[in-house]
Amino acid sequence: MPLPPLAAVILVFFHVTAIAYDCSPPPSSSSRLPSCPPFISAPPYPFSAFPGCGHPSFQIRCSSPLALISINNISFSLLRYGSSSLLISPVSPPSPPPRHSNCSIPQRFVNLSGSPFRVSDSSCSRLSVLRPCPPPVLLDCRSCRWECGLFENPSRLVGGCGSTRRRNHLQGCTGGIFELLDRYLEMGIEVEWDENHRNDSYFSGCRACRSSNGVCGFNSSHPMKPFLCFRPPTSAGHPQIRERTPRRISMLSLGFLFVCCMIAFATGALIFRSRKRGGSDSKDEPTAVYLRRHRAATLLPPEFTYEELESSTGHFGPTRKIGDGGFGSVYLGHLRDGRVVAVKHLHRHLNEGLSKKSFCNEILILSSINHPNLVKIHGYCSDPRGLLLVYDYVPNGTLSDHLHGTKGSCRRGPRLSWSVRVDIAMQVAVAIEYLHFSVVPPVVHRDITSSNVFVEKDMRVKVGDFGLSRLLIQSSSGDVWTGPQGTPGYLDPDYYRSFRLNEKSDIYSFGVVLLELITGLRAVDEKREKREMTLVDMVVPRIQTGALHQVVDPALFVDGEVVDGVGAVAELAFRCVASDKDDRPDAREVALELRRIKSRARGSGVLRVSNSSNAIVPEGVGPSLEHVGTAPPEASLGS
Repeated sequence: MPLPPLAAVILVFFHVTAIAYDCSPPPSSSSRLPSCPPFISAPPYPFSAFPGCGHPSFQIRCSSPLALISINNISFSLLRYGSSSLLISPVSPPSPPPRHSNCSIPQRFVNLSGSPFRVSDSSCSRLSVLRPCPPPVLLDCRSCRWECGLFENPSRLVGGCGSTRRRNHLQGCTGGIFELLDRYLEMGIEVEWDENHRNDSYFSGCRACRSSNGVCGFNSSHPMKPFLCFRPPTSAGHPQIRERTPRRISMLSLGFLFVCCMIAFATGALIFRSRKRGGSDSKDEPTAVYLRRHRAATLLPPEFTYEELESSTGHFGPTRKIGDGGFGSVYLGHLRDGRVVAVKHLHRHLNEGLSKKSFCNEILILSSINHPNLVKIHGYCSDPRGLLLVYDYVPNGTLSDHLHGTKGSCRRGPRLSWSVRVDIAMQVAVAIEYLHFSVVPPVVHRDITSSNVFVEKDMRVKVGDFGLSRLLIQSSSGDVWTGPQGTPGYLDPDYYRSFRLNEKSDIYSFGVVLLELITGLRAVDEKREKREMTLVDMVVPRIQTGALHQVVDPALFVDGEVVDGVGAVAELAFRCVASDKDDRPDAREVALELRRIKSRARGSGVLRVSNSSNAIVPEGVGPSLEHVGTAPPEASLGS
């Protein structure tokens, strides 16, 4: 029976009660819980739920379902917190709505000036891409000045984001600008603070206070709220300590009775938990608790111990590292039963909330799907020392390695033949088709890239890395509203502009992979000219002008002629990367077309080098490109 931790709780209780710091919660708040959403335990410094404790600018109010924080007299819901950033959402308009009834939105200007906070660059960048379309009825700017100003410059919504010049509304404009801004506020604004700022004496004072075992706070009754350090008593009559009074003695007696009741309750709870869970450690990760709750509803894979996976990877040694991605490093592991696996160790220092979400996401999605072209999960470990995922070990690298060479090396192995490239493309398309049409609800991968296509020794492939995946539980509008996430160069521009996610976002990313297979070039290359830095911007204009031969991989030429099928795949890629999602085919159409391309004989969809113009055009597949130079844009490939 683990009684020592309970004894420690009792000693801490009497120690804190006997000292009675000035920042102790008032008796009227003694019924509050020690934690406050989204905090798992008592809020750490600089946060505090009690007056006089913590930092005066980080005072929170516990509310359901989230805590509230006030900045410049504006109340925000505290959606997420980190070591130096917050995700907040205004809960009410900071100022009264306009008096005129024809103004459709309230004044929701968010101003953080004068506070320790500043809006992050990522939150500002989302506003900067909004280019409103002209409304069908012009606004009356004499009565709705705020609304008109916001329409002209959406960045005015959040103070500190600067201003954006008015752009041409007819090119890539966004309709329903006010609804999008309202959703932007609901999804949350990321704000940052710097505890090393020279003008903030609270953080520097708190470091010195903690070094002497003090508690950081401030004088809440003083108008300037100066910093105070509440230290334990060192002698009689310490100025920071309240006198022991009969009332206080009675409070101590009541506290003792309360602790006795808690001992009895905790002892019973520990016995019950030890029997139910086989004596598992009481210091569970929140992710482990979450996954256990879902174990009854889903067939979760086995749970490994941290020590077992640490030993299987040679203590995560550098010689065992076989990959490194945005969410974690991958190590080669040898399990006790002889299996060779890949163990992903998630990077927790980047964004703890995001890494936990990615961790649970991969487990719940991968444990509910089964397909030969998707990676299989063998287990997981949720431990305070690390979040670990155990997968199939795919020994032949990634598609990116075969096309562009391994990371840190400018050389690549033997170039893939065209038949192998088409077969790889078809396998990836079949995997996406399974996610979109065979899984209920459908799964959107959100990160289809050549680096996430793993190649077996027999050149069969498996799509992996489901950390960003989403179940497509659609709203009445048919889309899922969520912040754009993905890999640059592969990210769907329609999704980035509208925040609306659907299956066609995966199709755009797959189209970029097709362009990689055709050209052998990277999706993003900073060495290329700025206007051709992304592969889509580089290849699509050449397809439209009949100059595809300029970017086709030299390995795909035979006697001055491009091998069979390149033209048909180029046409399919062109359709997949259409800027409007409605112009893209779905995964079922893509897989069917690739099957046709694979089965076609030579002469169908052959690209040939013309002696007169050196242009490569497809023969007999879709709209002809022989006259693209003189045809209008709407007659080009994929229209």
